[in-house]
Amino acid sequence: MTSTPDSRQRSWLIRNRMTLLTVACLLAYAAFVQWGWGWNTIIKQWADIGPGPGLAALALLTSTYFVRCYRIYDYFPRETSGRFLQLFRLTQVHNLLNIMLPLRAGETSFPILMRSEFSVHLARATSALLVMRLLDLHALLAAAGIGLVIERDNTAVAWLVWGLFLVSPLAFFALKRPVLAIARKHAPKKIGGIVHELEAGMPFGYGAFTRAWLMTLLNWGTKVLVLAWALALMGVSPLGAAFGGALGGELSSVLPFHAPGGVGTYPAGITAGALAFGAPADRQALSSLAQASINAHLLIVASAITGTLLSLLLARKGR
Repeated sequence: MTSTPDSRQRSWLIRNRMTLLTVACLLAYAAFVQWGWGWNTIIKQWADIGPGPGLAALALLTSTYFVRCYRIYDYFPRETSGRFLQLFRLTQVHNLLNIMLPLRAGETSFPILMRSEFSVHLARATSALLVMRLLDLHALLAAAGIGLVIERDNTAVAWLVWGLFLVSPLAFFALKRPVLAIARKHAPKKIGGIVHELEAGMPFGYGAFTRAWLMTLLNWGTKVLVLAWALALMGVSPLGAAFGGALGGELSSVLPFHAPGGVGTYPAGITAGALAFGAPADRQALSSLAQASINAHLLIVASAITGTLLSLLLARKGR
């Protein structure tokens, strides 16, 4: 039985639907920005800042990918020992897929890549990814919390509350057995499976968990600080609003509501976060904030592409 041209075309469309959706979203986004502000106006913000800060921000953001890779390298020491460059390439491919594919579809690539490249069982890689994502969310909130503390009058109490939140994962891990036992006993059946996966994905020792926690804080702390700095350079004020913008943008990429390439959702997350943390909401300020959020998104995409190209180059040299 031979296939008809129509059936072959439908099959091609089905196979490439995700790529086509991504390309369509990117083109629509580019057209919207051109219609709303013009790309010349957007890029002019970088020209006003100067090449030095832009390159420094790009370098710092790219460096966080090495920190993220080392966390996984230390998380699976037996499987990844002596193969850091190969793992770096894997993590960059995973990161780029996460950015470009919608609704966090790129996350599924991590356990598949870990199984094919390092023979890590799918269930273990998936469980570890769940734990790391929870650590990511905690570190992201802790980093952005600095913006809240700065804006508080009673800074001593605010710093104390922030510090307790910062170390809360260590307290949870120390008490993980009774905490997880209570969760298994009282959680609904649907959540019970998640609790089991969470326990399976945790490191066995306190030292390994502490290292993963510290690497997570370093990664997200650097990323949020750099993004807040870049937003502040582009006129986002007060300083707490710049931190809020960094938090909003990164939350949009961590949570499931994520458009292909982050187009639209990432800048919208920055705008919403900055407004929630006290940015002015008049028309001119909103227009300036929108332009800064688009440039911050471009900075994130540029760092992801830079990291991926660097990983391919290093992996080739490693071989």
